[in-house]
Amino acid sequence: MTIALHTTATHLPGRTALAGLPELAALSDPERAACLALGIERVAVGDGLSAVDLAARAGQQALATAGLAPDRLDGLIMIEPRAPEAFATSETTRLQALLGADRAWAFSVGGLGCASVVPALLAAAGRLATDPAAARILVVHGSTPVTTRRYRHPVTVNGDSGQAVLVARDGPLRVRDILLETSGAYWNLFHVDYRGREPDRWREECTDIPTYAFRLAVESRKRIAALTRRLLERNGVDRDAVSCYIGQNLSAAALRIVAESLDVKLSDACADNLRDNGHLGPNDALFNLATAIDRGHLPEGGLAVVLNMSPAAAWSAMLVEHGTGEGGAVCL
Repeated sequence: MTIALHTTATHLPGRTALAGLPELAALSDPERAACLALGIERVAVGDGLSAVDLAARAGQQALATAGLAPDRLDGLIMIEPRAPEAFATSETTRLQALLGADRAWAFSVGGLGCASVVPALLAAAGRLATDPAAARILVVHGSTPVTTRRYRHPVTVNGDSGQAVLVARDGPLRVRDILLETSGAYWNLFHVDYRGREPDRWREECTDIPTYAFRLAVESRKRIAALTRRLLERNGVDRDAVSCYIGQNLSAAALRIVAESLDVKLSDACADNLRDNGHLGPNDALFNLATAIDRGHLPEGGLAVVLNMSPAAAWSAMLVEHGTGEGGAVCL
């Protein structure tokens, strides 16, 4: 099944210099050195904005860009936040009400951290493929840190952002194929022990840093290389025909791992967005893709490979073609 991107909007609040984050003073010397070596100089910070607020702003922006009234949406898929504002409520239907998408089917997906964008896109494509009456699905996410601390030792610094992708049957960007793999071996590698603790005492902790830094890193190299090879082979695409490669924004080292595992150069959009915004969770990959397109790195008719991975752990690879291509495709 071919899917494609119709309209993508990413909402970024104001930026704060990494050196200005108050939590840096509380880090140990090794932690501070690791944080400053990530390749991040500024972090997107939306003080007072919840994940739903950020998602709503991105959704409104995407609908306005597409010239589409919210009551014409057939579906609203929310990539769930890492931590809800309250238990036993529905942030998905809250977002539905904020957007005015009253007739849309609304539900959420998640569970794979920053790789959760992939099951969200697959769910949108599935809805369009199985319901001829459905024509427009909005995939939305608001990304905020789980705790008051933005630095996740030793991985990245989390920024705030909202992103919305309008999924329709026609559009300028086709996703020709998606591959996804997951592993339960790392399901609790990162966690926040919150029960019985005040929110200002919550800390996201890595339970085994050597496993993250070595075992998972080695497995990620192998998984990403194998996924990309299989993606290109089953679509009959030579690697030299790929115009650009896109990764996510955890750190400069993580970008280097992806580039080295494939023996390719990633689009400069990745390192630039990492430097200026920090890690934006599930919003990274498509934000980098949109930036690369704006810069002319993916010409009309060109192909891109978009890669994602999560310490959850999950790995994905998408083959994207810039251009409307054949008619009748399901479009993202």
